Amino acid sequence: MAAMDGVLDRIDANLPTSLDRLFELLRIESISTDPAYSGQCHAAADWMAAYLTGLGISSSVRQTDGQPMVVGHSTPGGSAPGHVLFYGHYDVQPVDPLELWDTEPFDPKIITRADGSKCIAARGAADDKGQLMTFVEACRAWIEETGGLPVDVSFLLEGEEESGSPSLQPFLEANGEELKADVALVCDTGMWNAKTPAITTMLRGLVGEEIYVTAADIDLHSGMFGGAARNPLHVLATALAALHDDTGRVMVPDFYDGVVEMSDDVLANWQSLGLSAVDFLGSIGLRDLAGEQGRTTLEQIWSRPTCEVNGVIGGYTGDGFKTVIPAMASAKISFRLVGNQDPHAIRANFRELIKRHIPDDCQVEFKEHGTAPALQLPLDSPTLVKGRKALEAEWGVPAAVIGCGGSIPIVGEFKRFLGMDSLLVGFGLDDDRVHSPNEKYEMTSFHGGIRSWARILGELAG
Repeated sequence: MAAMDGVLDRIDANLPTSLDRLFELLRIESISTDPAYSGQCHAAADWMAAYLTGLGISSSVRQTDGQPMVVGHSTPGGSAPGHVLFYGHYDVQPVDPLELWDTEPFDPKIITRADGSKCIAARGAADDKGQLMTFVEACRAWIEETGGLPVDVSFLLEGEEESGSPSLQPFLEANGEELKADVALVCDTGMWNAKTPAITTMLRGLVGEEIYVTAADIDLHSGMFGGAARNPLHVLATALAALHDDTGRVMVPDFYDGVVEMSDDVLANWQSLGLSAVDFLGSIGLRDLAGEQGRTTLEQIWSRPTCEVNGVIGGYTGDGFKTVIPAMASAKISFRLVGNQDPHAIRANFRELIKRHIPDDCQVEFKEHGTAPALQLPLDSPTLVKGRKALEAEWGVPAAVIGCGGSIPIVGEFKRFLGMDSLLVGFGLDDDRVHSPNEKYEMTSFHGGIRSWARILGELAG
C-alpha cells in the first residue's frame, strides 16, 4: 500500500512532464496509410524505443515489410509474480479535411473550456498515442518510485494498425515465443462515460459473404420479357427475406448453436448503465429496436449475434430511368458472432439456405469476405477481477463490464498465435472524434488513465 501511494503521488507530480512527453510524440506525423509519411512512422518508432530504453526497458525497433514494430522487455526480476504483454499503436489516421480542424492537428494544444475542464487536441491524442502513453507513464512512475516494475512487462507497439496491420500476423508467427506472456493488456478501448471506467470483455466475431444471382444471360427489356423471365432482383429479395423471421431471429439453420446467455449478474450490471433504445438510437434519427424481440439494447449490440444486409446491387442505378430486367443481382451480407458460434458452419448453413430459394433456371455464386470467431474473457478470470478492483479504487465507482459490437483483430491474433487472453482497458470517450477532425483526449482520461494502469499493475502483482 505504501508503495502504491508513492507511485500515485509521483504520477501527480509528473503530470506536467508526462504531458510534455506526450506532446513530443503527438508532433510526429506518423500516418501509416500514406507512403509519404513512412519516414515519420519510423521516427515515431525510434522515439518510442528510445523512450522505453531510457526507462531501463530493453527495447528495439524491428523492421517489417511495412512500418516497424517496437519491442521492449523489462528486466526480469526473477521473482516477479507475473508477466504481461502491453500492446498499443503509434500510427495515426490522415487528417483530411484539414480545413475542418480548429487547431493544427500535429501541434498539440490543451484546450480549457468555460466550465474549467480541459482536453488535449491533436491527431492521435485519443487513438492511440494518448492511450499508449497512459500505460508507459504508469511504468515510469513505478520505476522512479520503487526502482522497477511490480510485474515483468513486455511491449509490442505497432505502426500499421490504422492501415489494416498487414505485418502483424507474420511478425507474431516469427516472434511468438519472445512475446508470450500470461495476459495481453490492450489500451485501444474506452470508458462507459467520463466518470465510469470500463473493461471490454466480449468482442463479436465476423463472417462476410457476397451473393451473386444470375438469371438470363443478358439484361432484358422489361416490356418484352417482364412477367415471363426471372428477375434476379426478385429472386435475391426473396432469399434475403428468408434470413429473419417476424421476431427478428436469424433463420440460418443451427445459427444459435454456441450462443451463450448472459448471467443475471451481467445483465443486472448492464441494466444499471441505463442505456435505453431512445438514448442509443435517438442521435441517428431512430427510436425503436429492430433486432430480436425481448432483448435489451445492450444485449442486442454486445451479446447477441446478427445478420445484416450491407448492400444490394442490380439493374440500372444511374440517373433517370431505364426499364430493364438485370441479368444479375448481388448482395453483401455480414454476420456478427458471439460465444462459441462456429463461423465456418454458419457460412456453410447460410449458403444452403440461400440455395433453397434459387429457382432451377437461375444460378448462385458466393464469395467469401473474411472469418473470425467471437472472443470473450471469462467473467471469473483473475485478471478481470483484479482489473475491476483497481479501476474501482481509482474512479470510486464499479467498472462496467461491457461488450463491443465490432471486432478488434489484435485480440484474436493474440489468442490464435500466442494463446493469450487480453484485458481491454482504455480511457477514450465516445465524443473524442477519433479518425475525424478535432480529435481530442480528455485531461481526466490521460491523468486518470496513468493512475489506473499503475493500480492495475499493482493488483496484478498481488
